[in-house]
Amino acid sequence: MTSPKKHPTPTNTRPRIGIIGLGIMGGVMAQELLRQGFKVCGFDIAPAAKTRLKSHGGRALASVQAVSDQSDIVIVSLATSNALQQVTQSLADAAAKSKHTPLVIETSTLPLADKMHCAKALKAVGVSALDCPISGTAVRMKDRAWTIYASGPKAAFQQALPILNAFTDSVPHVGAYGNGTKMKYAANHLVAIYNVAYAESVTLARKMGLDPQQMLDLFGPSPVLGTGVMRLRMDMMVKQQYTPPTMKVEVWQKDMQVIGDMAKSLNCPTPVFTACASVYTAAMAQGLALHDTASTAEVLGRMAGLDSPTSAQ
Repeated sequence: MTSPKKHPTPTNTRPRIGIIGLGIMGGVMAQELLRQGFKVCGFDIAPAAKTRLKSHGGRALASVQAVSDQSDIVIVSLATSNALQQVTQSLADAAAKSKHTPLVIETSTLPLADKMHCAKALKAVGVSALDCPISGTAVRMKDRAWTIYASGPKAAFQQALPILNAFTDSVPHVGAYGNGTKMKYAANHLVAIYNVAYAESVTLARKMGLDPQQMLDLFGPSPVLGTGVMRLRMDMMVKQQYTPPTMKVEVWQKDMQVIGDMAKSLNCPTPVFTACASVYTAAMAQGLALHDTASTAEVLGRMAGLDSPTSAQ
């Protein structure tokens, strides 16, 4: 195993940023970096994603290797373990052929074993990596409401921090590589429960003849009851409008599976989380896969005999 190579010194005061995976999260990160004056290139297998990057002033490149070669820092944002495996191999191949080794910031929410394999494969060719999953939806970034759970070598963290601070001021360093993913699991475990809890509360309010908007107006700002998830998702539940989604039910199912598998591997009971899982599964069965996870309110509403709007069909 070779020792990590020294990261390149940027030719100007700001590093060149590459983004691999230009979907909802990767795309919004690219747009924000471009807005703040960074030079950004990127790659995605979807032509529409590359077109979107170009429309905002970024450079869409033809391969992962090209992004690696032309970047000082590479942000990875992917939806599947298979995609991460392929991208990791391409980044390792690029580093093996070149003296240029960008710092890799991996932001995806995926099984911990896959994230660890990524870091190990990159380290073998002298590339440092950080595990930095993001807590927050794409629409929340404009409010700087993200928390990025950064984990990995302290020196690499200090190098990455100015870039991560472009998105949010909340970038805690939570320890060794992999701790970021564990922290994200804990955060999403709570969000999974919150979504269904708020859906249940809205359904109860409607059945009692209360105006759920009044409930949100009272509870949302409360220092005791209010949370960011409540203010985001309950607003959609009150309006019964679940598109465009901030998090699709079908994507959330992947996170639910990953968290459940982790808990099972540790023999950790999660009875409340487990009870919530069937509500998301029911949303899938009711044709709400592409709707926001707030549509769990429609699942419970239908169970309670309440009418659903056309938009939630």
